[in-house]
Amino acid sequence: MTEDKPGGVPNEPAPGERVLFGSAFAGSSDQPGATSGYQLPPQYQPPTYQQIPPQPGPEPGRRGGGIVAGVTVLALLVGGAAGAAGGYLVADSRTAGPAAPNALNQAPPARQTGAAPAGSVEAAAERVLPSVVQLQVQSRSSAGEGSGFAISSDGLIVTNNHVVEGAAQGGQIVAVFQDGKTARATIVGRDPNSDVAVVKAQGVSGVPVVELGRSDDLRIGQGVVAIGSPFELSGTVTSGIISSLHRPTRAGGDRGDQATVLDAIQTDAAINPGNSGGPLIDLQGRVVGINSAIYSPRASGEGAGSVGIGFAIPIDQARRTADEIVKTGKATQTVLGVSVNDNPQGGARIMSVTPDGPAAKAGLKEGDVVTRLDDRRIDTSDALVAAVRAHAPGDSVKLVLADGSRTVDVILAGQPVEPN
Repeated sequence: MTEDKPGGVPNEPAPGERVLFGSAFAGSSDQPGATSGYQLPPQYQPPTYQQIPPQPGPEPGRRGGGIVAGVTVLALLVGGAAGAAGGYLVADSRTAGPAAPNALNQAPPARQTGAAPAGSVEAAAERVLPSVVQLQVQSRSSAGEGSGFAISSDGLIVTNNHVVEGAAQGGQIVAVFQDGKTARATIVGRDPNSDVAVVKAQGVSGVPVVELGRSDDLRIGQGVVAIGSPFELSGTVTSGIISSLHRPTRAGGDRGDQATVLDAIQTDAAINPGNSGGPLIDLQGRVVGINSAIYSPRASGEGAGSVGIGFAIPIDQARRTADEIVKTGKATQTVLGVSVNDNPQGGARIMSVTPDGPAAKAGLKEGDVVTRLDDRRIDTSDALVAAVRAHAPGDSVKLVLADGSRTVDVILAGQPVEPN
């Protein structure tokens, strides 16, 4: 095969190579003696070709076959050259085209300068974080840590009883504030039954104070934020929703008894060891609960962690307890005046009645089974304890008994709680 030069004129053929240019470029006439219409450029000097012996040609009527063949070969030559040129053009286009987009060459976005959107997790956390405190507790035999939140600018801090009870007998508490400042703290009072305690940071002033919300109008699915110091990671913020309300929960877990049953808020906001005592807040930044317990498939203690089921003390109950502790040093527990157990068919069976207590005065007796308290269904004994604890001493409640034959109105009483 021949190779075209830039001018489009074929190179000299190799010896013995058959040349078909004569037939291919002959004029339109194929009669003998016809003159070729092919014109050479003026500067072109024809090369000397080797004489090829004459070959028998086709009959006059079949010479068109030679022209077709010659045109076909030329077309193949031209087509091959065009294909090669096209290939070079594609390669050149890829090399010389625009550079591929690269994120490293992009300018950084503008710095965030606006305020956090109202009602966002960001805005709620920004409002409450300065008031959240890490509590480092040293007892005679061990050390631990938890969380709390400031309710007064001079250092009153609300937390869980189980966070600070280790320091009740000669231990010490150090409060670590969000700005890094530390202060010794002492226990003002604590209530093991409601798992609420108040401590006082010494020698501080100007501490940012939380806003307390309310828990009696919370809704399942409502957004909430938990803040605390899980695994000593202070100032940690997690978010989720309220998963359930009025969940009977024992503050001591499997080791607790009915004296520690809480009427808890359930949330899927991540709560881990160290979150205890920290605030659960709504998206307006108001405290609606105190993070207190978690559910874990493993035994509570080292290794326990969040599986999306956490529990918080409703702020309405915690507020009442904290207020009593601040004013008197002790808390008052709401009581019905009975001991109860689970009824196999559902409800809370009364096992004994305290003489002259609220239940006795209302006519309740041993063996009665309570299935409702006001509009709340009572399906276990813990559910009845939690429902009573959700009320304040002096509240009047209506109890529905299992046989449905009667209801009983009871005025609840209160009794002082003695810390253990």
